[in-house]
Amino acid sequence: MKYRWLYLLISGTLIIAGVISIIKWGFNVGIEFTGGIVAEYKFPDETQKVFRYPPKSEEEIEKIRTDFKELGATEVSFESVGPTIGPELVKKTIYAIAISAGLILLWIAYQFKSFKFGISAIIATIHDGLILLGAFSLLGHFFGAEIDFLFVTAILTIISFSVHDTIVVFDRIRERKKKFAVGGDFETLANESISETMVRSLNNSFTIIFMLIALILLGGESIKWFSVALLVGTVSGTYSSPFVAIPILVTWDELQKKLKK
Repeated sequence: MKYRWLYLLISGTLIIAGVISIIKWGFNVGIEFTGGIVAEYKFPDETQKVFRYPPKSEEEIEKIRTDFKELGATEVSFESVGPTIGPELVKKTIYAIAISAGLILLWIAYQFKSFKFGISAIIATIHDGLILLGAFSLLGHFFGAEIDFLFVTAILTIISFSVHDTIVVFDRIRERKKKFAVGGDFETLANESISETMVRSLNNSFTIIFMLIALILLGGESIKWFSVALLVGTVSGTYSSPFVAIPILVTWDELQKKLKK
């Protein structure tokens, strides 16, 4: 914990870089939000690929078909689709996240007898969400990664993973409270709890990371960016539990003691 300001500086730098990217470049939004065209073609080497385009005129559609025909590709399917994720659904999703975050905060506060545990966990979760959003703004600008329905699924999954990993460390802190009560300071208690849970957290995360790397390399284009989103979120979630949530908790405890004095 003596290096906690360094960890918070690293997180702050990454979040600021992501926010700047979002402001400057925004997101590469998929057709699930905007509507457009989904075309699947089979090429002479027997490979099949799916292409997605924003809404286009009849002339532009005809040109796309002609270009693929000249390449010797066979049209498997070609259809116009409307936006499946509208403003109302986005609004309801935000409300659902806010409600669930509030309930998580109250439940953790109740279980650990303090709001500082719940608020620290929620801040770590927000940290992971911002890291993932910033990363996909950068990936969208430089590599064409899209924000689509699978990305929404990924970010909700990562929020759950982040809270779960944080609670494991919190639970170990609660188990060691007896030692804390007889004179050990909270920073030492936090350090010992992190040391005891670190191997478990890393083993758990690496099994997920290895699987996601395999999906990115071998899973095909349709789930590539979904797997990348889960990978970024898993790494961020593994980091945020010991290096964001716990430093905030320790700092909060120190400020409480200073205010009491």
